Amino acid sequence: MLVDFFLHLKARQIPVSTKELLALLEALQARLVTASLDDFYLLSRAILVKDEAHYDRFDRAFGEYFKGVESLPGLEAIIPEEWLELAAKRHLSEEDRLKLQKLGYEKLFQQFKQRLDEQKERHAGGSKWIGTAGTSPYGHGGYHPEGIRLGGDSVGNRTAIKVWEQREFRNLDDRLELGVRNIKVALRRLRRFARQGAATELDLDGTIAGTARNGGWLDLHLRPERHNAIKVLLFLDVGGSMDDHVAACEELFSAARAEFKHLEHFYFHNCVYDGVWRDNHRRHSERLSTWDLIHTFGPDYKLVVVGDATMSPYEVDRPGGSIEHWNEEAGSVWLQRLVDTWSRAVWLNPQDERYWHHTPSITMIRQLFGERMFPLTLDGLERAMRSLSR
Repeated sequence: MLVDFFLHLKARQIPVSTKELLALLEALQARLVTASLDDFYLLSRAILVKDEAHYDRFDRAFGEYFKGVESLPGLEAIIPEEWLELAAKRHLSEEDRLKLQKLGYEKLFQQFKQRLDEQKERHAGGSKWIGTAGTSPYGHGGYHPEGIRLGGDSVGNRTAIKVWEQREFRNLDDRLELGVRNIKVALRRLRRFARQGAATELDLDGTIAGTARNGGWLDLHLRPERHNAIKVLLFLDVGGSMDDHVAACEELFSAARAEFKHLEHFYFHNCVYDGVWRDNHRRHSERLSTWDLIHTFGPDYKLVVVGDATMSPYEVDRPGGSIEHWNEEAGSVWLQRLVDTWSRAVWLNPQDERYWHHTPSITMIRQLFGERMFPLTLDGLERAMRSLSR
């Protein structure tokens, strides 16, 4: 199995060596991990990957090779207590889910503070206390239509309006080879060329004309190279529900890097607030002030925001509504500042356009962007580029 896995990594252009493969085999023989595939992933990445720049490619290759595998054969598994609790989680019917009522923003936080004061022990499977599984609005591993997730991974419901944990997102790969060349063609509608820099390119027409005027003596003429003069700010939503659209966003990101010389990109989660970041691996330590960006990049830049705009309405219209931190000003205030600063702005949404009207937050952001939200399709890209070119 390890030899096939090793060859699979090399086929995906990840620089691994035989020495590292033997080191991984020794680690498994020494029982440094259990049969958990998650443990094996961390161990193999630590041994096989020498540069963090290759983490994203390793993640994709690992997912391809071990798709459908839940544990490693031949290793005795130690099942954590948390796994047993979540395995006993109630499977609610649709009727049961409809009986659960949203508390509302203020009441949710008031009740949360009360639970923190009153709770003295750990709980699992209940409907009131902070715990795991169950139908309480507080904790993780269960279900509630509007709650606060603490201390664990999402189980896929995506109904939390606040998350208290440090989540890690990965950068989009701008070296991705596009499967759809037409994305580049759509982006080219925005290009505007100008000759910039030193005169290093041969001006053939000028050379011929100059030589003719010079009685046949060669008269070389040079000119600056022709570059795309368009300046683009690209804001990319990552994590959460955007995980479903990583492939499409990576294709767009890769095409944009190839087409625009003056491209600045930044990441955010769900909605833009007072801070964004360039590198998801350092998003907690190297955040950039949104105010600084507004004062750094002039109005000649064009703004492109990419995100599904699918979130709790509180994240758009309430101070403190951010799912990850306490924002002093509402997301709508920051989005309006972006649109006021860069009047040529569009929002690209990877969600199917037919379902936009079902999500209140999408409607709110469309209004903030003056209805300049377009689907992340070839037709949507062409419409967006036409809008930015006006």
